Amino acid sequence: MRVLIQRVKKASVTIEGEIFSEINQGLLILLGIETEDSQEDIDWLAGKIARLRIFSDENDAMNLSVQDVGGDCLVVSQFTLHASTKKGNRPSFINAAKPETAIPLYEKFVLQLENETNRNIKTGNFGAMMDVALINDGPVTIWMDSKKRE
Repeated sequence: MRVLIQRVKKASVTIEGEIFSEINQGLLILLGIETEDSQEDIDWLAGKIARLRIFSDENDAMNLSVQDVGGDCLVVSQFTLHASTKKGNRPSFINAAKPETAIPLYEKFVLQLENETNRNIKTGNFGAMMDVALINDGPVTIWMDSKKRE
Protein backbone atom coordinates (compact mmCIF):
# COMPACT_ATOMS: atom_id res chain seq x y z
CA MET A 1 0.00 0.00 0.00
CA ARG A 2 1.42 3.35 -1.00
CA VAL A 3 0.41 6.85 -0.10
CA LEU A 4 1.43 10.28 -1.18
CA ILE A 5 0.49 12.64 1.64
CA GLN A 6 0.25 16.37 1.14
CA ARG A 7 -0.19 18.83 3.98
CA VAL A 8 -2.82 21.21 2.66
CA LYS A 9 -4.50 24.47 3.51
CA LYS A 10 -7.48 23.08 1.60
CA ALA A 11 -8.29 20.39 -0.94
CA SER A 12 -11.29 19.19 -2.92
CA VAL A 13 -12.51 16.51 -5.30
CA THR A 14 -14.78 17.51 -8.16
CA ILE A 15 -16.64 14.94 -10.27
CA GLU A 16 -18.49 15.96 -13.44
CA GLY A 17 -18.30 19.62 -12.47
CA GLU A 18 -19.73 19.14 -8.96
CA ILE A 19 -17.73 19.29 -5.73
CA PHE A 20 -17.87 15.77 -4.29
CA SER A 21 -15.92 16.47 -1.10
CA GLU A 22 -13.62 19.11 0.33
CA ILE A 23 -11.51 19.82 3.38
CA ASN A 24 -9.77 22.73 4.99
CA GLN A 25 -6.41 22.42 6.80
CA GLY A 26 -5.28 18.84 6.94
CA LEU A 27 -3.99 16.00 4.79
CA LEU A 28 -4.72 15.03 1.21
CA ILE A 29 -3.90 11.32 1.02
CA LEU A 30 -3.52 9.71 -2.38
CA LEU A 31 -3.82 5.94 -1.75
CA GLY A 32 -2.56 3.20 -4.07
CA ILE A 33 -3.53 -0.39 -3.31
CA GLU A 34 -1.47 -3.34 -4.50
CA THR A 35 -2.63 -6.92 -5.06
CA GLU A 36 -0.64 -8.18 -2.04
CA ASP A 37 -1.99 -5.60 0.45
CA SER A 38 -3.80 -6.74 3.59
CA GLN A 39 -5.26 -5.55 6.89
CA GLU A 40 -1.72 -5.45 8.27
CA ASP A 41 -0.79 -2.80 5.70
CA ILE A 42 -3.93 -0.82 6.55
CA ASP A 43 -3.24 -0.92 10.29
CA TRP A 44 0.38 0.16 9.95
CA LEU A 45 -0.25 2.92 7.42
CA ALA A 46 -3.34 4.42 9.08
CA GLY A 47 -1.58 4.47 12.45
CA LYS A 48 1.54 6.04 10.99
CA ILE A 49 -0.45 8.74 9.18
CA ALA A 50 -2.52 9.57 12.28
CA ARG A 51 0.65 10.08 14.35
CA LEU A 52 2.72 11.76 11.62
CA ARG A 53 4.01 15.05 13.04
CA ILE A 54 4.15 17.35 10.02
CA PHE A 55 2.23 20.39 11.27
CA SER A 56 4.01 23.35 12.83
CA ASP A 57 3.91 24.11 16.54
CA GLU A 58 4.23 27.55 18.15
CA ASN A 59 8.00 27.48 17.44
CA ASP A 60 7.43 26.71 13.75
CA ALA A 61 8.83 23.17 14.17
CA MET A 62 7.01 20.18 12.66
CA ASN A 63 5.84 18.64 15.93
CA LEU A 64 2.07 18.31 15.59
CA SER A 65 -0.13 15.62 14.02
CA VAL A 66 -3.35 16.11 12.06
CA GLN A 67 -5.20 15.25 15.29
CA ASP A 68 -3.27 17.85 17.28
CA VAL A 69 -4.30 20.65 14.90
CA GLY A 70 -7.89 19.43 14.45
CA GLY A 71 -7.21 18.93 10.76
CA ASP A 72 -9.24 17.11 8.15
CA CYS A 73 -8.27 14.20 5.90
CA LEU A 74 -9.27 13.57 2.29
CA VAL A 75 -8.45 10.10 0.91
CA VAL A 76 -8.42 9.64 -2.87
CA SER A 77 -7.82 6.30 -4.59
CA GLN A 78 -4.80 6.46 -6.88
CA PHE A 79 -3.88 3.18 -8.58
CA THR A 80 -1.22 4.98 -10.62
CA LEU A 81 1.01 5.08 -7.51
CA HIS A 82 1.85 1.48 -8.46
CA ALA A 83 2.97 2.34 -11.97
CA SER A 84 6.03 0.50 -13.22
CA THR A 85 8.15 2.46 -15.68
CA LYS A 86 11.01 -0.04 -16.05
CA LYS A 87 10.32 -0.83 -19.70
CA GLY A 88 9.33 1.52 -22.47
CA ASN A 89 7.48 4.78 -22.09
CA ARG A 90 4.01 3.52 -21.22
CA PRO A 91 3.56 2.73 -17.51
CA SER A 92 2.39 -0.72 -16.47
CA PHE A 93 -0.12 -1.04 -13.64
CA ILE A 94 0.12 -4.80 -13.26
CA ASN A 95 0.80 -4.57 -9.50
CA ALA A 96 -2.21 -2.35 -8.80
CA ALA A 97 -5.10 -4.26 -7.24
CA LYS A 98 -8.21 -4.86 -9.32
CA PRO A 99 -11.36 -3.08 -8.07
CA GLU A 100 -12.86 -6.23 -6.50
CA THR A 101 -9.80 -6.37 -4.22
CA ALA A 102 -9.01 -2.67 -3.95
CA ILE A 103 -12.46 -1.29 -3.05
CA PRO A 104 -12.89 -3.28 0.20
CA LEU A 105 -9.30 -2.43 1.23
CA TYR A 106 -9.86 1.25 0.41
CA GLU A 107 -13.03 1.29 2.53
CA LYS A 108 -11.27 -0.49 5.41
CA PHE A 109 -8.40 2.00 5.21
CA VAL A 110 -10.80 4.94 5.48
CA LEU A 111 -12.53 3.37 8.51
CA GLN A 112 -9.20 2.60 10.18
CA LEU A 113 -7.98 6.15 9.59
CA GLU A 114 -11.20 7.45 11.15
CA ASN A 115 -10.56 5.25 14.20
CA GLU A 116 -6.92 6.33 14.47
CA THR A 117 -7.57 10.07 14.08
CA ASN A 118 -11.01 10.35 15.71
CA ARG A 119 -11.94 12.47 12.68
CA ASN A 120 -14.55 12.13 9.95
CA ILE A 121 -12.60 11.23 6.81
CA LYS A 122 -13.64 12.65 3.45
CA THR A 123 -13.11 10.62 0.29
CA GLY A 124 -13.10 10.71 -3.45
CA ASN A 125 -15.24 8.29 -5.44
CA PHE A 126 -13.33 5.09 -6.14
CA GLY A 127 -12.84 4.56 -9.88
CA ALA A 128 -14.39 7.86 -10.92
CA MET A 129 -12.63 10.42 -13.07
CA MET A 130 -11.87 13.09 -10.48
CA ASP A 131 -10.43 16.58 -10.53
CA VAL A 132 -8.36 17.00 -7.37
CA ALA A 133 -7.51 20.54 -6.32
CA LEU A 134 -5.28 21.55 -3.44
CA ILE A 135 -3.30 24.29 -1.88
CA ASN A 136 -0.18 22.55 -0.63
CA ASP A 137 0.95 23.99 2.71
CA GLY A 138 4.71 24.42 2.81
CA PRO A 139 4.89 22.59 0.49
CA VAL A 140 5.04 19.41 2.55
CA THR A 141 4.71 16.15 0.62
CA ILE A 142 5.50 12.73 2.13
CA TRP A 143 5.76 9.36 0.35
CA MET A 144 5.12 6.16 2.33
CA ASP A 145 5.00 2.50 1.33
CA SER A 146 3.76 -0.14 3.78
CA LYS A 147 6.10 -2.69 2.20
CA LYS A 148 9.14 -0.51 3.04
CA ARG A 149 8.78 -0.08 6.80
CA GLU A 150 12.44 -0.16 7.78
